[in-house]
Amino acid sequence: MGFLSPLFLLGLLAAAIPVAIHLIKREDPPKLLFGSLRFLKQTSKKLILFQKVQQWLLLLLRSLLICLVVLAFARPLLYQGSLAQLVDAEPESVVILLDTSLSMQFGDRFERAIEQAQDVLDGLSSGDEVAVVTFAAGTQDTRELSSDLDSQRQFIEELEGPGYERVRFYPPLQLADDMLARQAIHDQRRVVLISDFQADGLSDDVQGWRLAPGVAFQGIDVGDERSSNLTLTDVRAPMQVMETTDNYEVLARVRSTGSVFQPRANLTLRMNGEVVGQEAVDLGDRSEAVITFPFELEDSGSYRGELRLSDDDFDVDNRWYFTMNVLPPMRVLVINGAPSSDWFDDEAHWFVLALEGMENSPFAVTTTTPSDLSADMLASSDAVVVLNLDTLPAAFVDDMSDFVRQGGAVWFAPGDRVRADAFSRSFAELSPATLQAPNVLGEAEYQLIADMDRRHPALSGLNVDWTARFQGFWQVTPSDEAEVLMRFDSGAPMVMERSLGDGHTVLLTTSLDLGWSNFPLQGLYVPFVHEMLRYLIQPPQQQGAWQIGDRIVLDESMLDARRVSGEELVLTQSDGQQVRIDSQSPYYTASMPGFVEGPDNRTLAVNIEPAAAQLNRVAVATVNDRILNPETTPRASEQVRSAQLIADLEHPQRLWWWILMVAALMLILEAWIANRTYR
Repeated sequence: MGFLSPLFLLGLLAAAIPVAIHLIKREDPPKLLFGSLRFLKQTSKKLILFQKVQQWLLLLLRSLLICLVVLAFARPLLYQGSLAQLVDAEPESVVILLDTSLSMQFGDRFERAIEQAQDVLDGLSSGDEVAVVTFAAGTQDTRELSSDLDSQRQFIEELEGPGYERVRFYPPLQLADDMLARQAIHDQRRVVLISDFQADGLSDDVQGWRLAPGVAFQGIDVGDERSSNLTLTDVRAPMQVMETTDNYEVLARVRSTGSVFQPRANLTLRMNGEVVGQEAVDLGDRSEAVITFPFELEDSGSYRGELRLSDDDFDVDNRWYFTMNVLPPMRVLVINGAPSSDWFDDEAHWFVLALEGMENSPFAVTTTTPSDLSADMLASSDAVVVLNLDTLPAAFVDDMSDFVRQGGAVWFAPGDRVRADAFSRSFAELSPATLQAPNVLGEAEYQLIADMDRRHPALSGLNVDWTARFQGFWQVTPSDEAEVLMRFDSGAPMVMERSLGDGHTVLLTTSLDLGWSNFPLQGLYVPFVHEMLRYLIQPPQQQGAWQIGDRIVLDESMLDARRVSGEELVLTQSDGQQVRIDSQSPYYTASMPGFVEGPDNRTLAVNIEPAAAQLNRVAVATVNDRILNPETTPRASEQVRSAQLIADLEHPQRLWWWILMVAALMLILEAWIANRTYR
């Protein structure tokens, strides 16, 4: 038996009231002095005992009457189990989704989320089952459905805290729906989403998707109604620049992302830890502003850049990291095979003019003739350009071959003075093709550039119409290792490339002066020469910054030595934690903002996604309307459902009614006895 209103049982204390009154009003018989007792009637002892019995019975009836009334108001109920089991007669399966995205680091949101999750667990009974899923951009830690509530409570208590990812609501909701469909053992099913309900979480709306029919949804909002925040949403910094550049420039976009507009802040630029610029940010009446940082760097090398906002309550999104390589001038050795005192006819004039005929040229050019060549010239160069020359000393050619294999580059441009057989014998190990014979067209005839590999790094920026006219070129036979980059409209190769060791060689089948074409007079001549030499000399441009969640393919130079030795690659994150990368699977998934240090002073810069710091929110009702299945009947509250279950069980028993009937009969009996009891 149980009682539906057990607090009324405190009324049983009132049963002591008749006893107290009886004891208080009990008096000793008075003593009277009489002169003679012969006129008093003698009373029987049996009559006195009977009257005492009547008084005790009356006292018992009155106390029992109070107890019956109290029991009636306490509403007794006959039930085989406990009352707690009665209230939880409909067990349910619950999946708790706990937001651990970046915005949950704001204030004490995550602590409140933990408290709310514990409250949900406290509201469940031993017959229920619950699962816990933490999520951000995707699901993270998952605890399957279990009736072990204590274990789930411990799991929540041991969560480390939110990370740095943006939030997405649909993946965890779909997982919860699938878990309930596959694993739930109860008909009552519910998904509880605990989050600050960042509006960006619905940006990847899955059209038409809703929870399964019958699955209830409960959203618990732990966000702040008012929040003030400034965010660095975008930074444009050069990834690779030349040392000869006078001024560098970084552009930063700052946006107010909270519900309360914040118009001002300070922005500082640091390079290798030193402050190189500081600007005041004043948004005025705008939601965002672009700040320009001009700065100078003295030496070449790799630099770590950091932009930092101040005067903001949310520091996580106030920093932006990037890396920048400042390269020394590209050293080009030009071997002029046909020098001339007349600059117009000099083979190297137009080529050198294209490299040095501009302010702050990125090239340092050394021009020489075959007779003046030295090994020191080759050692101090990044690329060698051989103009209208068919032979060089064998020892120097061997040095050139080693030079290319170690990462250098050689560009051949044979002209009208080249002998095919001599060129092929001297440069057979280097040239991408074998020269056959020159093809010089008539005065009114010419060839145009008809085809080019527009995806090649040296040519991708030159995707325009070429108007240069070529009247002479060499017919060639490309080697098996060669790749044709450009062709004339006759189909004959114009530019070919060959890889040799770590370096490259290039063959241009025509001249780079005015001997066989008007190319040096065309607007594309300078860009063509510059882009080809940049490709041959400079390392591939490396990305300056990544974002949280990016899968970074590590640089081959980090891995080559370790692939031979079988060692693991070790990266050190900004918090000092080391991450070991298998050299056979050279990928690193960015998980923390800051600089990630690799071997040989290589650095990866990682930033948060700007969308992750947007603090504008969406109403819980909006999420509910989007995902709740219209076939799901609105579920009554636990109190309403419990009251209905109790009413269904209590109505056929009506114990309180029978108790009141007995109490009424006892009240009549008490009145009848009271009227016949001596007072």
